[in-house]
Order: sequence, then structure tokens, then C-alpha cells
Amino acid sequence: MKAVHFGAGNIGRGFVGLLLHEAGYEVVFADVNAALIGDLAEADAYTVHEVGAGARDRVVDGFRAVNSATDASALAAELATADIATTAVGPTILRFIAPHLVTALRSRATDAPPLAIMACENAINATDVLRDEMVALVDPAEWPALAARAVFANTAVDRIVPAQAPDAGLDVTVETFFEWAIERGPFGDSPPAIAEAHFVDDLAPYIERKLFTVNTGHAATAYLGFLAGHERISDALADDGVAVAVERALEETSALIVAKHDFTEEQQAEYRATILRRFANPELPDTVERVGRQPLRKLGRRERFIAPAAELAERGLPVDGLLAAVGAALRFDVPSDPESVELQALVGTVDPVAFVRDVNGIDAGHPLQQQLVRTVASSQRAG
Repeated sequence: MKAVHFGAGNIGRGFVGLLLHEAGYEVVFADVNAALIGDLAEADAYTVHEVGAGARDRVVDGFRAVNSATDASALAAELATADIATTAVGPTILRFIAPHLVTALRSRATDAPPLAIMACENAINATDVLRDEMVALVDPAEWPALAARAVFANTAVDRIVPAQAPDAGLDVTVETFFEWAIERGPFGDSPPAIAEAHFVDDLAPYIERKLFTVNTGHAATAYLGFLAGHERISDALADDGVAVAVERALEETSALIVAKHDFTEEQQAEYRATILRRFANPELPDTVERVGRQPLRKLGRRERFIAPAAELAERGLPVDGLLAAVGAALRFDVPSDPESVELQALVGTVDPVAFVRDVNGIDAGHPLQQQLVRTVASSQRAG
């Protein structure tokens, strides 16, 4: 069995690539980072170091690496005989993966098993996004034949992979906890053999629970922690003021999750407590600046703050905790992060109503709009 994984960074090596390797797949890493691909090509193995309860080291070997920017033909050859193609590149990069997959499906033998395509991103239905990017590249008359050579399955992924030590090399340090949920339906009776993933009939609850608890909580901790002057995520949560504010935001998203999905209040409370314990792990050297990077994207309409806040407001439920986290995000001023620089420029110059419309995607008349406008205006005054 063979899997081509796009994205050879820390998440690719320390999570998706690791689980594929342990499931018995020959893993081929594809990436545009020439230095990283060169290091992988020269290495026989790397080690994934877990930290936390039950931690152990896992060795990954038998992999190959392809530069997807300069060696498209080699990548096409690998994909032609692959069983699985996965990604961990970031939602905005999926459009650059799409042409490679279209080429692969065009050259795939008609009697070959369908290529299982799964985007493992922190986004809702990322595989659907990738498939739509592929559809846009081909003639509508050609697409049915190509689609018959693939299976597209959405996934929900969860594992904290912090910034690594400068001398780590290819080794990756990760937390012990992980979850990889994959929708079962597209595969029928023949899901891929990935022992440490679990296949579910309805992925939507798992995606939203993860995004609106893990991603919302992580980002809220980063922004509130940054505002309070903390460097590490664990230090931020050791601050009672930050911890209470993060808990408040997650109590709001928990109310939405329980209202929408088949989770009880007790189940969601336990899940929320588990997530906060993970963030507070002092063995994970994660920083508020790393977790908070790309704040403009994280303030978008379908993202971790605005998406749940909009639904809560539509239901007449409280959003004060989420808006406090948004207010902190608006003051995330990190000169080394281009999105932070752009955000600070927008906050300093754009009218709050226009900001809420253009950045947050909330129009006048929406029940969240006025509260969000006040949050932006308050951040402008504070800045």
C-alpha cells in the first residue's frame, strides 16, 4: 500500500504521515520546501517524540520525498500507483494541490482502485474544497470520468504539534492525544486500512466539536494570553484571568454544539475539560505567537470565532466570551506575522461597520453585527 502526503512539515511528519506509516503504508512526502525535501531524501528515518501521559517515541522509516514544485513528473508517477492522497498544507494552499491530483486521475489506469483523497486540514469539509478546486480545472464533460477514479472523504483531525526546537532536525515533538475521524459513507464497505483513524457515519458533529472547542480554545488562549503578556500557551492558562476568559468562550461554543448535535452537556463538558488540560501541558513548548499567527484568516466568517458566534446570535444565545476573544485577536500585534501587520493596519484605518462586513463577513441586519461592530470600535479605541 502507498500513500502520497502533501505537506512534509511538522503536522505531516508528526501526525498524518506517522499514522499512515504505522498502518503499513509506504509514505511519499510531497512538499515545495526544497531543503526539507532534500533532508527527507537523505534520511533513513526520523522519530516522533510524544510528551504527556503514556508518551513513547515512534520511528518512521521507509519513506520517500518529492519536490512538488520542481519535479511534477515524479509526483505524478507516485500518485499514479498510490492508494491514498492526503494533505496537511493549510486550507488556502489546497488550490495548488488540485492540479497535481487532476493530472494523477487523468493518467490513472481505469481498472485501478479509486484513489482515496482526504484533506486533513483545520477547516470544515476541506476535502470538498479540494474537490471543488479540481472541478474548476477541467471541462464539465470530463469530470465524471475523473471522479470515478477517486473517492473524496472529509476528515476531522486533532493533534497539537508545537513549534520545534531549532536543532530538532526531522524529528517532531507532539502531544500524546490525537484524533483522526474520517467519514465512512464515500468508501461504502471498503474503507482504507488505517488502524489509528476511526470512520464515522456523520462527520459534521466531530468537525464542529473539534473546530469550535479545540481551535476556538487554542486561538482564544493565544490572543488573550498575548494581551496579558504571556509567551507560552501553558503559562497563559496558568493565569486565572486568561483561564476564566477562555472557559467562558468555550462554554458558549459548547452550548451551540449541544444544541446542534447528539452530544450531551456532560459529554461536551468532559471534552472541553480534556482540551483545556491538553493546552495547559507544560511539556508542550507552544507559544501564543505561533498559535495566534494568521489572525485575519481566523477572524473570517467560517472560522473559529465568527462562525459559532453567528449561530449563537441567531439562536439568541450569549456570545460575550467569544467577542472578548475577538477583541483580543484584534490587538494581536506581531510584526513578524504578515497577517498581524495587515490586521493592525485595517483596525487602525477601516470603519468598524466596513471591517465587520469585509473581514468578518457579517452584514448589517445580522443579529451578531451590532455587537461585533462595538467590539471592533472598542479595539480601535484601545489601540
